[in-house]
Amino acid sequence: MTANAVFIHQPEASRYKFNEDHPFHPQRLKLAMHLLEDAGALSDEQKMTALPADEAMLALVHREDYIEAVKQLSQLSPSTEFVSQAEKFGLRTEDTPFFPGMHDAASSIVGGSALAADLVMSGQFKHAFHMAGGLHHAFPERASGFCVYNDAAIAITRLRQQFNARVLYIDTDVHHGDGVQWTFYDNPNVCTYSIHETGKFLFPGTGFVHERGIDQGFGASINVPVEPYTEDDSWLECFSSTIEKVTAAFKPDIIISQHGCDAHAYDPLSHTQCSMRIYHAMPAIIHRLAHEYTDGRWVAIGGGGYDIWRVVPRAWALVWLEMTDHPISLRLREHDSNESLPEKWLAHWESQSPEPLPKHWLDDTSNWTPMPRRSEIEVRNRQITAIAAQDL
Repeated sequence: MTANAVFIHQPEASRYKFNEDHPFHPQRLKLAMHLLEDAGALSDEQKMTALPADEAMLALVHREDYIEAVKQLSQLSPSTEFVSQAEKFGLRTEDTPFFPGMHDAASSIVGGSALAADLVMSGQFKHAFHMAGGLHHAFPERASGFCVYNDAAIAITRLRQQFNARVLYIDTDVHHGDGVQWTFYDNPNVCTYSIHETGKFLFPGTGFVHERGIDQGFGASINVPVEPYTEDDSWLECFSSTIEKVTAAFKPDIIISQHGCDAHAYDPLSHTQCSMRIYHAMPAIIHRLAHEYTDGRWVAIGGGGYDIWRVVPRAWALVWLEMTDHPISLRLREHDSNESLPEKWLAHWESQSPEPLPKHWLDDTSNWTPMPRRSEIEVRNRQITAIAAQDL
């Protein structure tokens, strides 16, 4: 009998740390996992740890010279030769600087996402969640946007090779999932769907509706770029209307969803104005689609999210609560109940948080200032959504 869900925990992912002040901080993982444990929603029996990816697995997507550069720049004192090449490989930027132990930490993250995909596609589990994954900006030949190795692209490539699976990749990070899209841009058996803030104003500056794929892969790349200051209702309208059509048209064997949670109004690196409401509703939509189209086969991975105290722990915890049909998720769904976060978790972390921690799973938006031009933004988003979905 297939078990319901497995939680992939990679302790080595805590070493994926560019520097103490970098927004992509591994503290996010600790806070989210601790929240689930204090909520009584995650036990040791549900956790599994993967071996790190070896070079053969990394080479499914990444170039050998790039892998070697990452390994060399991971040394405590890398050679002058490789330091001089770091910029060429995207590893000497403010966003993605090389750091000691980088290769081992990034390889562990890849191994976690690959195991999650294998366990689900082989039928051992219906669902799997790997919070440390979702490094969607990395390219075959270079790092980009805080991402060294592209765990999602590697996991998808393994699914194609080992199971001949048709893979639907759903990216809900506020930044376009460019590395995954371009990896499979000519592949008709991998559909990449990304909903994000328009690249007109936000990194990486791509993800426009005209990016539809090439050659045999034309039509298998779907982008929904929403306007800055998009709020919950418009975001959910855009997402639900398009992802329903995409899933029905593509008919995947498995869904891999990336859950960057930086579209929240508190996030310091974007302009969208969503609340925790979308992070409760969105995994529920994906969960339902998985059971309707893939016999439940669903892998969720993490991604961005830079309000690491108030947003990321709740958003990622809500994915696992939905995935396991936990009573908290059911109460939030059925009664729109905004119940309190665990007192134990709040007591433990309150003194360390630079901002007052939220006391409830969902945000009270009654005192939020409505965005100017709200109607105009909604109209523009509907126009973009119509174009994105016109050939489905």
